[in-house]
Amino acid sequence: MDIRDKVVVVTGGAQGIGFAIAERFAKAGAKLVLGDIKQDVLDEAKQKLSATGAKVHAVVCNVSKEEDAERLMQAAVDEFGRLDVAVLNAGILRDGLLLKLDKETGKVKRKMSLEQWQMVIDVNLTGVFLTGREAAVRMAELGNGGAIVMMSSIAAEGNFGQTNYSATKAGVRAMAVTWSRELARYGVRVAAVAPGFIGTPMVKKDMKAEALEKLLKMVPAGRLGEPDEVAHTCQFIVENDFITGVTLGVTGGMKL
Repeated sequence: MDIRDKVVVVTGGAQGIGFAIAERFAKAGAKLVLGDIKQDVLDEAKQKLSATGAKVHAVVCNVSKEEDAERLMQAAVDEFGRLDVAVLNAGILRDGLLLKLDKETGKVKRKMSLEQWQMVIDVNLTGVFLTGREAAVRMAELGNGGAIVMMSSIAAEGNFGQTNYSATKAGVRAMAVTWSRELARYGVRVAAVAPGFIGTPMVKKDMKAEALEKLLKMVPAGRLGEPDEVAHTCQFIVENDFITGVTLGVTGGMKL
């Protein structure tokens, strides 16, 4: 797919990896629809991208809410007349161990709460389902085909302290395969990207030096990934019309 003049929706597109994705597609000549949960960050992202000459529409939305997912994807059609690409990037973390025993009593003193579980499921799995479904509906009805790129993670293989997150990211991988088969008849391709540890501003700012040093020893490439490297992979999937039904890792060779 030639990205120039295509309409691209990016969920969680106002910050972090999502903004890097939006930037890369803007440079390639796409028209952008950004979805994010906070108006102020959306306004800032829109201003930055518009300053480069990109056409940008911003929508405040919560991807875990059905009406918001419908409204976001319809906004692309209403604003630009079509929908060609949906990058489903929005996600959250609520890490915690399944359980932890008190060393003195041998009784459970803490366990992952239903709230921790449900919040991550709602955004990272249900949110991807809802926004992906609504993107597919519009792509199929408009008859122009399209590409849906979903954000999985290296954590889909299972990661300590991330029962909830890992479950959602494994689910995303499965949806990419399932949807690629179901939607091929409509000319819609579906694939996922699985980042490893990426050096977003938040990670670089908040991670302690000793923790970062320990982490880097696990990465054969010897460094954190860059947000634009994830964005580049999303662009590659969209531009290569023979890619569908797969998950591409952006991990620097890291295995959990």
